[in-house]
Amino acid sequence: MILSKSEIKEVLNILDKNYPDPSKNLLKFSTAFEALIATMLSAQSTDKRVNEVTSKLFKVANTPEDFYKMEIDELENWIKSIGIYKTKAKNIKKTSEILLKEFNGQVPRTKEELISLPGVGGKTANVVLANAFGIPAFAVDTHVFRVSNRIGLANGKDVISTEKDLMENIDKNRWNLTHKQLITHGRAICKARNPICLTCPINEYCIDYRRK
Repeated sequence: MILSKSEIKEVLNILDKNYPDPSKNLLKFSTAFEALIATMLSAQSTDKRVNEVTSKLFKVANTPEDFYKMEIDELENWIKSIGIYKTKAKNIKKTSEILLKEFNGQVPRTKEELISLPGVGGKTANVVLANAFGIPAFAVDTHVFRVSNRIGLANGKDVISTEKDLMENIDKNRWNLTHKQLITHGRAICKARNPICLTCPINEYCIDYRRK
């Protein structure tokens, strides 16, 4: 079940009021390449952990050339506190090489080109497009999937159908903002376990809450 257009508008207004600056608790980066690396590292990890690692890592390496030249064991040592770090190190090395040889050292600005890079799937590509370039995209991670379907912004059984619903039900010019707001709301209130429904500012519209 999906909320009506007027209800969705009210939910978005509430998100705007409660999370006017949702970026402050998400991944930190200064360039498109840093955004790409941070997002690749964030798979099966937390933004907080990634930020702790990249705050030090990006001081010694923050370009494709830097990572291409870095020995694999050195890179692994930098990111070993992050999940599946060996696989991520290999993907970062290979991606850096491809960027240098095929993209003139620049991060591509299309989803098709991004997902051609090792370790970059559709969700990662959408995050990079939205966060690094401001290109409208809706990256559906576990928080966005859970929160949007609970509230009724989407009614998807999987990531693809949820992304489709969100893109249809929310204006394109606010995809990037709403994506970040849903993540923040999922971490703060609409948690996977023991969501704080009674004091949730969206509860009067939330389909999951009304069912309960």
